[in-house]
Amino acid sequence: MKLKIIIGAVVIVVFVIFGAYSFFQSNVEYTDFDHAKMASKKVQVKGTWLQNEKAEYLSATNQFVFHMVDDSNTPMKVVLEGAKPNNFELSTSIVVKGRCKDGYFHATEILTKCPSKYEATGSEVKKSS
Repeated sequence: MKLKIIIGAVVIVVFVIFGAYSFFQSNVEYTDFDHAKMASKKVQVKGTWLQNEKAEYLSATNQFVFHMVDDSNTPMKVVLEGAKPNNFELSTSIVVKGRCKDGYFHATEILTKCPSKYEATGSEVKKSS
């Protein structure tokens, strides 16, 4: 009977440790590029795409490369492992998740925010009333 209790306790402790580790790895904070350079873990940076800079997909390495500026007006080159996201050109803001290394932001994921076709301007609201 004691052996079953010990094995059960060990299994519970292992699952608690694994759950805590997974939680802290998935907990990604928002920051800017300056703080991302010093961070030791994955972070999120919100900003806008610099349309005057070259953006290209490198098929040989399967990377999408572009430049963006964060909310603190710090520009940086961003390299995404994978293809360009849909509606990238239409986005009003971008959130990149990843780490800074080798002088650029290595993104593992990009979230784009596009303007909503359901949002009305103030003049359109006044006309409807």
